[in-house]
Amino acid sequence: MPSDLHSTLLTWYQLHKRKLPWRGEPDPYKILLSEVLLQQTRVEQAIPYYQRFLQQFPTLKDLARADQEAVLKAWQGCGYYARARNLHKLAQRVVAQSKHLPKSSGELRALPGIGPYTAAAVASIAFGEPVAAVDGNVRRVLARFYAWENPTPKQVQDAADTLMAELVYWGGDVNTPDGSLPGDWNQALMELGATICTPQNPSCGSCPVAPFCQGKSHPERYPAAKVRKQKSLEVVALVLQGPDGIHLELRQGRVLGGLWGLPMEEGQGALERLLARFGLDSAEAVGTVRHDFTHRKLYIRVYKAHWEASENPEHRPLSRLDRKILELVKAHQTPLW
Repeated sequence: MPSDLHSTLLTWYQLHKRKLPWRGEPDPYKILLSEVLLQQTRVEQAIPYYQRFLQQFPTLKDLARADQEAVLKAWQGCGYYARARNLHKLAQRVVAQSKHLPKSSGELRALPGIGPYTAAAVASIAFGEPVAAVDGNVRRVLARFYAWENPTPKQVQDAADTLMAELVYWGGDVNTPDGSLPGDWNQALMELGATICTPQNPSCGSCPVAPFCQGKSHPERYPAAKVRKQKSLEVVALVLQGPDGIHLELRQGRVLGGLWGLPMEEGQGALERLLARFGLDSAEAVGTVRHDFTHRKLYIRVYKAHWEASENPEHRPLSRLDRKILELVKAHQTPLW
């Protein structure tokens, strides 16, 4: 079965894989960028960010030389900004030490922001290392393939490792471009999960490996759905504006650190604390914005007040949340800038 499974899926992949700007790309830096983007961003959303980022930072050396604010500005709107900060740190470290990305998954994992999946994906696609890359798509494909309702991460990784080992055994020399490259195999599994073995309404009738699949009669059972818990928070945002711009603050912390944003406070008495911080007596209510992070659901009450500020938000990297708030304010008055 392994030889039939591998040849069937790899043949399907070569015939039906999507045309993506990083597919077939020989530059390891560009492969790394695509994988970092795809950690938390859907393919169709990642493409314009990938292209825009490379226009500004076409090489790892260009990225290393840039300042963090420019990097975050290029990443603006893509979210999960720790990815951009870590990619920038990675570039600086690699360029300072060796000028080139390491070729093994083990060495890649030692770099900032690189976990097991990204290291395996880059090592296999860019350098042909026979190491299994397990993302959410692969996890779902294997859970259905083996009819696992609640597979453990180790169980899934072991299965992926076994399939990769069988690929090497049945495919012969994995360093020849014969369709059995580890990178092609990893991408084939991911492509199957992204386009056929989807979370909802999978196309089992079109699946090339359906004859091998143990869970095809009830794919919705595998894996069991996970309930994502979100904490709801009430937040107040204060837009301080003057004739020449608005007031922005440099954010700290893991989520939005390095970005600029509007003054915000959460909890009881948030507006009063904001007003006291800037020596104001009152502010005008504008409206409410809702914004979801992975584990937090924010309800933001937006206020505005006059302030002698001159910052142009177009010149600073802002989060999507801050831009949503500014759009709300702009919709209620003459543009701020």
